[in-house]
Amino acid sequence: MKKINMSNVEESKGFESPAPGAYICRICEVVDVPDKEYLKVSYDIAEGGLAGYYSEGRKEHPDWAWFGCYVKSYKTKALPMLKRFCSAVSKSNGNFVFDAGTINADESTLVGKRIGLVFGEEEYYSNSGELKTRLYVAREFPVDQIASQKVPKLREAEKKPSGGFQKRNEDFMNVPAASEEGVPF
Repeated sequence: MKKINMSNVEESKGFESPAPGAYICRICEVVDVPDKEYLKVSYDIAEGGLAGYYSEGRKEHPDWAWFGCYVKSYKTKALPMLKRFCSAVSKSNGNFVFDAGTINADESTLVGKRIGLVFGEEEYYSNSGELKTRLYVAREFPVDQIASQKVPKLREAEKKPSGGFQKRNEDFMNVPAASEEGVPF
């Protein structure tokens, strides 16, 4: 290891991360992905001791593309969930209306708006096969309804995948050990 002067380095105290629960958040950025029919919504916690948590994390780790983000699909099957999102944003911001259609379909007008988000927790297996947990946005709500929100139960992982991978990529060709064709490269 190379020698490092640690005399001016402050020791890390760790950081508090959000727990599953209801939070008043603000929308930081919305990107339309029309070919896949969804909005990528970046958010941050707006109030309390964790205010700014996701924005700070994105500054420190710009490669964490989905940190503090989730998807709102506008495919036909997902329209009821999109309507809940639109309603929660509209009710949380006075006279503001976002209905994704007749009155306001400009997703850029969502930036800076408040919304209530319920974070649930789910288990997953990392690529190395380690069982971990992460937060996900379980649902949106109007900010004045924060006291009545219930936290969903932990979503448990089904079973440990073999080889550390969660799903098989069907694009790869299986080559039997005794193949007459040999290896294709």
